[in-house]
Amino acid sequence: QVQLAESGGGPVQAGGSLRLSCTVSGYTETWSWKCMAWFRQAPGMKREAVARYDLHNHIAEYAYSVEGRFTISQDNGQNTLSLQMDSLGTEDTALYYCAARSWPCTWVASTYDYWGQGTQVTVSS
Repeated sequence: QVQLAESGGGPVQAGGSLRLSCTVSGYTETWSWKCMAWFRQAPGMKREAVARYDLHNHIAEYAYSVEGRFTISQDNGQNTLSLQMDSLGTEDTALYYCAARSWPCTWVASTYDYWGQGTQVTVSS
């Protein structure tokens, strides 16, 4: 059973940066073929994907709302997926989740099999 654990959230002022990490444990021998993604959910809003990473082809893709500000990356050999978030705005305030599924990657939350508990990001103006 793959287990995911997020860390790195917290309060930050608008314009600042945070780096979220997602540590994978469990069936790590399948790590090389999983798709990983970061989702976020603000109060009263649907869960939305912000970035995804194809671990097989090493391809990173981003939602339009975060393109150019967020960077998703895999720490090779570390079983960790990171999300570097720069130029944060109040609209980025949300609970951020790490998720994993088998290939191919999708943007749809319901297609992901494994989820972390989430880490809160709060951006103040």
